[in-house]
Amino acid sequence: MNMFARRMRASAVAAALCLSAMVPGVAFADPMRIAFGDIATVESLHLLAAIERAKEKGVEIDVTYLKSEDIAAQAVVSGQADIGIGGPYALLQKVKAPIRIFLQLSKLQFYPVVNTEFYKEWGDLDGQEVAVHSRGSGTEAIMRLMADKNGIAYSNISYVPGAEVRTGALLQGNVKATIVDSSGKRVLEKEAPGKFAFLPLGEVSATDEALFANTDYLSKNEKDVEILVEAILTTWREVAADPKAAIALRDKYKLLPDATPDMIADIEPYFTEAAAALPLNGGGEDAAKDDFEFYTVSGALEGKATDLKVEDFWDLDALNAVLAKIGTK
Repeated sequence: MNMFARRMRASAVAAALCLSAMVPGVAFADPMRIAFGDIATVESLHLLAAIERAKEKGVEIDVTYLKSEDIAAQAVVSGQADIGIGGPYALLQKVKAPIRIFLQLSKLQFYPVVNTEFYKEWGDLDGQEVAVHSRGSGTEAIMRLMADKNGIAYSNISYVPGAEVRTGALLQGNVKATIVDSSGKRVLEKEAPGKFAFLPLGEVSATDEALFANTDYLSKNEKDVEILVEAILTTWREVAADPKAAIALRDKYKLLPDATPDMIADIEPYFTEAAAALPLNGGGEDAAKDDFEFYTVSGALEGKATDLKVEDFWDLDALNAVLAKIGTK
């Protein structure tokens, strides 16, 4: 085939594609738009890998990193994103938006911490400022709950997205009391042994992060949502069984390319400790009921836990379909 013929054929193909886009009944799927109210770090490595696996199954996905969970939630409510990541219970109840949680990503596993130069125990935080991840987040719920349990009141709650950012702020002296994840805890213990105290928390069982979406999107994109849910659950189970798998997934998909040697070294320890907080069955109804108990006590949800209905906050269709396929564990 000569050059002229090849160009004619290419033009014909292009024209056909343009025409197909205009013919009724012929449509191309829009990408799944995920709004992530955080930055990509070691703690999100397994989610990034699961998203890559969903892409391999044919789901086109665009992930946007936003400043906070609040902004990610508003992006879903306004239709600028299809799926959000966070804990939107307060939003669901107060705004009454047609949004539902459809998968629990993680359970709360955080450590309230203070700079011992200023504070030693919960009582010392009465009238003081504390920093949490974002408004309505699990970190805020924990700190509000502990204030209630210890009979204290903070002067202010500031919002500092990113556990690693709050950890750095502690080390730099910019924050004196906050709440960090397991990676942050290890960094503080290594970099400044004895300088920080981790305050007692007691038993806490509730959702830290979840996936949520508009109900219309869930109903119109059942297969794509199920592919994403399955990719996440299978990845969660793999990493929980062998934390080293997270390292292999990073290498396979070339994730976190700008990670420092210290961040890379933290992958296995982080997932070894985080394994207990990975819901291998996606949470579901049991998680919703635990959340009702926790978030009503902490103040993020209004009313009595027993009066709240799972179907007002969760859509279990995709999760139940995937569990029927891959089994419960």
